[in-house]
Amino acid sequence: FCFHLVLDALYMDEMVKSIRNWIKSPASSGVVTEELQNTCDNLKNTDDVYILIVEGFLLYNYEPLNELWNRRYFLTLPYEECKRRRSTRVYQPADTPGYFDGHVWPMYLKYKNELEENAINVVYLDGTKSQEELLPCVYSDIIQELKKLGE
Repeated sequence: FCFHLVLDALYMDEMVKSIRNWIKSPASSGVVTEELQNTCDNLKNTDDVYILIVEGFLLYNYEPLNELWNRRYFLTLPYEECKRRRSTRVYQPADTPGYFDGHVWPMYLKYKNELEENAINVVYLDGTKSQEELLPCVYSDIIQELKKLGE
């Protein structure tokens, strides 16, 4: 069993529609933490600041989404670590022998190379670091971006 993933199979148009609806009315989502709200209040007292985090693969290779992003993050992993992590997961149906080397890794490289070739502004994160190391870096970067927007 093998399949090739295409963007249309991921309901990308629905995702774009949902994100645009959120942009029009972010307050209706009710997703604002007090800590972030306090930080944002210090940056800009007149307007609320809302942050939507969208996670997934292929997000930066779909042109209608690219106009919506303020900031992009991409986790990088070396081959051996990526293969090790994939091998610990259980998929239904299971990966066929050679699937990682024949499809998963080449597609990761393809999309990463497209980002670089198209000069898409992406912050690359070292995926070998722990969440405890990565989250403060991303948080700090977001706060810096909010400060720039507030100026």
